[in-house]
Amino acid sequence: MAGCAGHGDWWMPVPDRPPVTCGCPCPQPCRSRLIAPEESNSMIPSPPPSRPVWTRRLLLSVPLVLAVAAGAAFLGMLHGMEDGHFDPRGVPSPLIGKPVPVFDLPAQTPSPEGFTSAALTQQGHPVLVNFFASWCVPCKIEQPALMALKQRGIALWGIAYKDKPEAAAAMLKADGNPYQRIARDTAGGTAIDWGVYGVPETYFVDPKGIVRWKWAGPLTEQVIKDQIEPLLKAYP
Repeated sequence: MAGCAGHGDWWMPVPDRPPVTCGCPCPQPCRSRLIAPEESNSMIPSPPPSRPVWTRRLLLSVPLVLAVAAGAAFLGMLHGMEDGHFDPRGVPSPLIGKPVPVFDLPAQTPSPEGFTSAALTQQGHPVLVNFFASWCVPCKIEQPALMALKQRGIALWGIAYKDKPEAAAAMLKADGNPYQRIARDTAGGTAIDWGVYGVPETYFVDPKGIVRWKWAGPLTEQVIKDQIEPLLKAYP
């Protein structure tokens, strides 16, 4: 930047611009517009303004608040599951009123054989299909209710969902086996066809192989009384 002796303004040489005539005896050809001294500071780039401290703290706290809210919602759902107040009707199922999806699953120990969708339609009586897993904490919560169904002679077939066969077998040996038949859905493809959101989930299949009801979450004695027993009477 140099002074222009003719009019006292300042000029900044810009090599990639052609010379222009400024109309005064400048020390060398002006290559950019003339700028006054008070404007020259605007040509120097300034660093971007930093965020206020309170803004940075607010941005950092947002993920924490969201995590706490999500955790509280999850704990509330688990509490509702335990006392039977979790309403599975909030989770829609497109299968209600439709035939069971076509599948053919291998056996899960200790069951000697797996089962197919065709087998569900050949029983001549309703069947409850329960998706479970050894790594599923709510599945352990519903174990007493499942054993109660077995004692009442209600047909209950289990599907081990995305579980290691040996882990599922160990769980059933330790906690008791409430199922008449058990199959394994290691890859989870059959569960997707059923519309499973997570385990445990239980479906009521009528004697004709039509899905009539779905329960998302652990079964309880109250659920059996209020939901399953009326279904057994409606679809004997």
